[in-house]
Amino acid sequence: MALEMPTPGRSLSARLLLLTIGFVMLAEVLIFLPSVARFRQDWLTQRLAAGHLAILALEATPYGMVSPELEVRLLAHVGALAVGMEMPGQGKLMLSMAMPSAVDASYDLRQVGPVMMIGNALAALFRSDDGRLIRVVGASPKDPAATVEMVIEEAPLRAELTAFALRILGLSLLISLLTAAMVYLSLLWLMVRPLRRLTQALIAFRDDPEGAPLFAPPARSDEFGLAARELARMQQGLREALGQQARLAALGTAVSKISHDLRNILATTRLVSDRLVESEDPAVRRLTPTLLGSIDRAVNLCEQTLAFVREGRPPLQPSRFLLADLVAEVGSALPVPHPPITWIADLPADLRLEADRAQLFRVLTNMAQNALEAGASRLAISARLEPGERVAILVADNGPGLPPRAREHLFQPFRGSSRPGSSGLGLAIAREIVNLHGGELTLVESGAGGTTFRIELPRVASLARVPAE
Repeated sequence: MALEMPTPGRSLSARLLLLTIGFVMLAEVLIFLPSVARFRQDWLTQRLAAGHLAILALEATPYGMVSPELEVRLLAHVGALAVGMEMPGQGKLMLSMAMPSAVDASYDLRQVGPVMMIGNALAALFRSDDGRLIRVVGASPKDPAATVEMVIEEAPLRAELTAFALRILGLSLLISLLTAAMVYLSLLWLMVRPLRRLTQALIAFRDDPEGAPLFAPPARSDEFGLAARELARMQQGLREALGQQARLAALGTAVSKISHDLRNILATTRLVSDRLVESEDPAVRRLTPTLLGSIDRAVNLCEQTLAFVREGRPPLQPSRFLLADLVAEVGSALPVPHPPITWIADLPADLRLEADRAQLFRVLTNMAQNALEAGASRLAISARLEPGERVAILVADNGPGLPPRAREHLFQPFRGSSRPGSSGLGLAIAREIVNLHGGELTLVESGAGGTTFRIELPRVASLARVPAE
């Protein structure tokens, strides 16, 4: 199946590019607003400084007056219609060509905050009235003790603000594009291209898990490298599991084909063996039970292997029952060995579970039979309630314990048995059934003093909600 990559507009790289441009532009907007406000403030402050210098020309004259021609030139140099200055303890000096009758707005630069500065700058930038006159008052940058007042047209300020805003916008777009391009190329090299290789490997493995080449992880120490190595390990594990499943399927097919003939042969052998019990030869009678046990184990091994391969996950049919009754039934269904074992059941008499009774019977029976076959003479089953509506069941025996090799592959089919001729399916089936109930089967301990397993199951129904029988 060919790999269909997303269209350029919906690809991960395109989305990253657009997000990068958007975030950079947002950052530039946050910088743009105080920049425009500061530009307007500085522009007006420079005009106040120029007005202060123009007023100084009046101080140099004997009567504080200049000729009309010089006054026009001074006001043109300042860019104002009227300029006035007042010093503490002194009179007020003024230059004016023709004082307007009214102004449209007044701004006192001595009493303005950041928010007001931004608002005034945006209002001046987007206002379209070119004939607007404003009055500006503030301390002179040349002498903070001097208060300068002037009336100017707002159009030159708006033109300067517009040019400044356009320069900021162009620079922001350039920075955004360069930043987005670098981020895009970096992400394309570090993430998008490796992710495409990873996706192609996943699709190829999905289409042909047994024949597709395994993914070769890159030599990277970051999170992607870790994910790639874990993918390679997962593919290897899945391929091994598929191989094992194929072998199990082949084994099931083979067993199903020969099971009928094998059962007939074993049935004939059992009939002959039963007649050996009536033999008068003491040696024959002594060896006959061993022969019968071997035949029974052979039949059981065939049936167990065939059931494991064919059944798959057993369907659950939950019901409410007393755990003590189930354990008693398990004890009565076990074969009686020679000598008989000591059976101990320590369970609360009113402990109820909501589970598949037949499947749990199968679990406990398998574990009990394993203990008997291992040579245990004592088997104890106990249970207790735990927090979180959980029930813990302990199955303990006094057998010789499990060898190290059996512990390594304890719950693996055909590998977890420590006895010759055994399939090792009992614990594998038991664990699968417990897991289907949302529980867990674990080995608590195993040694020369015996082996203990723990079954933890959810207790669906509480005692208070179970009607009395």
